[in-house]
Amino acid sequence: MNFKLSNIIPKEIIPGYHAKMVHGENMSLAFWDVEKGAEVPAHSHMHEQIMHVLEGSFEFTLSGVSQTYESGDLVLIPSHAVHGGKALTACKLLDVFSPVREEYK
Repeated sequence: MNFKLSNIIPKEIIPGYHAKMVHGENMSLAFWDVEKGAEVPAHSHMHEQIMHVLEGSFEFTLSGVSQTYESGDLVLIPSHAVHGGKALTACKLLDVFSPVREEYK
């Protein structure tokens, strides 16, 4: 199956976080456009996740440790780890989740 990112209609999953989602059999990709100042509260989930900052500056807290990540940085988020973040600037992020994020379909 082929996808063209520009043809995927974004969904606002939480305030300020607009995702274009692609789902495979065992993983989900979320291409995020994040508004400056938008926050994702601390949470955890069963999914293993990799976050890639494509553009911008993003403050991210993983297991109580906060760091600022810039374009080109990646973070591995283990299954069930508590994490959250805030866009310090407008950001573009890519999240990869395994298994599939069924609730995002």
